[in-house]
Amino acid sequence: QVQLVESGGGLVQPGGSLRLSCAASGFTFSNYHMSWYRQAPGKEREFVATIKNNGAINYADSVKGRFTISRDNAKKMVYLQMNSLKSEDTAVYYCNAWTSFYDYWGQGTQVTVSS
Repeated sequence: QVQLVESGGGLVQPGGSLRLSCAASGFTFSNYHMSWYRQAPGKEREFVATIKNNGAINYADSVKGRFTISRDNAKKMVYLQMNSLKSEDTAVYYCNAWTSFYDYWGQGTQVTVSS
């Protein structure tokens, strides 16, 4: 069955870095666009970054220049390198695999930015 498993979250101080990983299985990874979303307490889920199956990348303005999304089709992995973290980056981060017809989500990994 389809699985998206996020890892790499944790507690980090402001200005620090984390690298999130998402392991995919159960579908043809290279055909899918991959995205990261996040949801902060009391807020709606919001878009963070996407990397399409052709390699095209897009970021939310709030993370542009600080976060980097990448994918490894051979390993069926997608990554989110997060640098210069701010308290407002605190959220549960979700991995999303999508096409025009399908939309899959992981369970999320908590990122907390606090001193």
